[in-house]
Amino acid sequence: MTRVYLALGSNLADPLHQVDAALAALDALPETQRIATSAFYRTPPYGPADQPDYLNAAVALETQLSPESLLDHTQRIELEHGRVRKAERWGPRTLDIDVMLFGEAEINTERLIVPHYDMLNRAFMLLPLLEIAPDAALPDGRALKTFLPTLDASNIRLWHA
Repeated sequence: MTRVYLALGSNLADPLHQVDAALAALDALPETQRIATSAFYRTPPYGPADQPDYLNAAVALETQLSPESLLDHTQRIELEHGRVRKAERWGPRTLDIDVMLFGEAEINTERLIVPHYDMLNRAFMLLPLLEIAPDAALPDGRALKTFLPTLDASNIRLWHA
């Protein structure tokens, strides 16, 4: 089994429902068990500011799936929850599931980059991740907790429905 960390986000179509439904879908994945889920956080949008706040969370899984198979499943879950991939980056979305870490793997393919290509610049990814995995590290051994203090997390709050 490989320990995997995912980032979940939603800011459209009842984000709390979207993330709860995504968690249920992740629980149904083959050869996979959810072992931890962070609190839900309200975060300002990353990118265009003219969109609703996001609900963000992190999830830890133990899986026997390959990285590509897990990606296939997470993208299917996104589509089932109304995700529309647009040219606009960082725009509003019903559901976003990103693979932050996949064990000790370093992956750089056309479809998947792990560790997540920009997680070290995103407090809304690191804060929930460090809640459930305070000792998480990059494959090169650098502790993720050393990056969070360099980021502005002042606008991140617990999600209250």
